[in-house]
Amino acid sequence: MQIDLQLQPSALRAAVTRVFELAHAKAEKLDKAWDPQRGAPVFTVRGQYTSRAWTQWTEGFMYGIPILAFDATGEAALLELGRTKTVARMAAHVTHHGVHDHGFNNLSTYGNLRRLMREGRISENAWELAFYELAIKASACAQASRWSRTADGLGYIYSFNGPHSLFIDTMRTLRILAVAAGMHHALQGENDQSISLLARLLEHGVTTARYNIYYGHGRDYYDAPALAGRTAHEAIFNIHDGRFRCPSSQQGYGPFSTWTRGLAWAILGFSEQLEFLHSLPDAQWAAVANLQRVEVFTAFEKAALATGEFYICQAAASDGICYWDTGAPGMVHLGDFRSRAADPFNDYEPVDASAAVIAAQGLLRLGHYCRLKPELHRSADRFISAGLTMARTLLSEPYIATSPEHQGLLLHSVYHRPAGWDYIPPGRKVPCGESSMWGDYHLVELALYLKRVMDQQPYYRFFD
Repeated sequence: MQIDLQLQPSALRAAVTRVFELAHAKAEKLDKAWDPQRGAPVFTVRGQYTSRAWTQWTEGFMYGIPILAFDATGEAALLELGRTKTVARMAAHVTHHGVHDHGFNNLSTYGNLRRLMREGRISENAWELAFYELAIKASACAQASRWSRTADGLGYIYSFNGPHSLFIDTMRTLRILAVAAGMHHALQGENDQSISLLARLLEHGVTTARYNIYYGHGRDYYDAPALAGRTAHEAIFNIHDGRFRCPSSQQGYGPFSTWTRGLAWAILGFSEQLEFLHSLPDAQWAAVANLQRVEVFTAFEKAALATGEFYICQAAASDGICYWDTGAPGMVHLGDFRSRAADPFNDYEPVDASAAVIAAQGLLRLGHYCRLKPELHRSADRFISAGLTMARTLLSEPYIATSPEHQGLLLHSVYHRPAGWDYIPPGRKVPCGESSMWGDYHLVELALYLKRVMDQQPYYRFFD
């Protein structure tokens, strides 16, 4: 990846403004066209959003987009759209005990609305705020209740695959536990046992860093230490004794390759949690009995730094965009792909702009965190510059869907390549030209992050 150290702020500002203009128009248009009886919109086919009956993990992104766009523009109609649909449609996600994705659905909606009210962007209303906070507390407990113990005395929030399965994705959904813990809420277990949400967040993060990320030593001896950061989508455990058994992959090419959206979830998830933990009052650490603060920060920092460097050095093309999996079989035909810009129209393997846009925000946040730590200062500019390089690419053609006929915002997103769910246009050999609801949401979120930094507004973070 060729990091650009001379980005033009004026061009970046114009590109960010265009994202919000497109998001405004497309959110209103999709809301009018979409029939909720079809489920949640997931990804586009020929430019039109379609659903996929797997889990409804994207509905919160649909309503979160207008909420974020309101944050940036102040357009009251966008707030009304996001708030009305959150109240009408999101309750089932709050009490859904069958999924690990509460931080996706419910922080994108209830969480953003609460944040805006606490920032004074929405008129203060005690009952409305209590409604958002109750939803977040219930959602956090539903997610935290999906708990499996490991042989090393920790545990993890298990995925929708079952108690044996630890997904890398969950690092970004831990945000719901963080916000609820910040409100001093706890999960009540059998015999009124009070279970710390913060403790479960930290245990899950340390377990993920230990088993889903590869560092080039010990168990990972076949990875060169200089290439640390390879990420497994899934870690499999024996549910009877809690022992780690093997890596796996649901949406990547294989257990020993790196599915780049999983890598992106790791970069953003660990970096965002480091920002949260850095702000955590000393008193709240007292609720964590079996993990020391230094152990947590060491594990989270090691994982964030390793995955961030792996993205820059191994996963990204020269313009910062990644293909869907670093070990996908067609990559051999692309040669030294890292020395040139990614080609979404190639004949061998699709790029995944949704992974890139998640990773871009993650690298920016990782750089921000590194600036808070004197011993990490030298890495800060590298990560921030990499994130800005990626943002410049993602906020321009051929990645922005400027056509009003295309319902998406971010083009060249990939959902589930092994399952063959992604649309391949006529005359093409791999998926291209389509959007996903999570890609669109994270594009708007990246734009909001950049806008707040450029306008010297309060730093955008989920836990205020």
